[in-house]
Amino acid sequence: MRHSTIYKSLLIILIAILTHRAEAQERKKAMHMLETPKTLEEVKKYALGEWESISIELRPTEDRTGSGNIMPTYLRRNFKYSEGDKFVGTITLFGDNYGQIPLMEFEFKGNLKWGEEHPIADGAWKIDYILNEGFGVTPLSDQAAAMLNQALPPGISAFEVNVKQDILQKAFPMFNIEEGQIVSDYDLIYFKNGMLFMGAKHVDGTPFDKVENRPHQLQIPLARKY
Repeated sequence: MRHSTIYKSLLIILIAILTHRAEAQERKKAMHMLETPKTLEEVKKYALGEWESISIELRPTEDRTGSGNIMPTYLRRNFKYSEGDKFVGTITLFGDNYGQIPLMEFEFKGNLKWGEEHPIADGAWKIDYILNEGFGVTPLSDQAAAMLNQALPPGISAFEVNVKQDILQKAFPMFNIEEGQIVSDYDLIYFKNGMLFMGAKHVDGTPFDKVENRPHQLQIPLARKY
């Protein structure tokens, strides 16, 4: 009888400890969602971790064929920020509104270069993504592989479905990349209510490939992946 009483008491204590930890974790998460880091050091620290799209996103994109037309692009984003100003960004393209037809995936790896404050919001900062460690391209459909394989430049092997190929510093005219070029993306970053905002894409599809093309507004946010 005495052993049974001790066992029940220990069980109650254990449940109380686990409940307290769970509640503390939920409180910590709730507080994290309300934070809006302002200084550069606060923003850099807050960014650490993994962030992902809330749902399928729509953005305007320049037609890669050079027609001048603006194409709708459906995608998901995933960004990981780590110590030492490192990042890995993954963008998955789809052929439909709801992400049921995967087309292509890009993986960008490299360094972050932090700039001055961005005027769009208090706590927003200019940031450059320097793709100097990896530029992976993976076709996710036969159609995407066929498109990538049109007029392949020297040094680029034929693309295969679901096989990633790194084109870092290789000439790739379809993406307007020259041999030896380090691709950079001139963007902004801002956090509010636990969400990560990057720059809104220009309505004419112009990429952020030049300092003067840095965005001025906020894009649909990313959510922290817990």
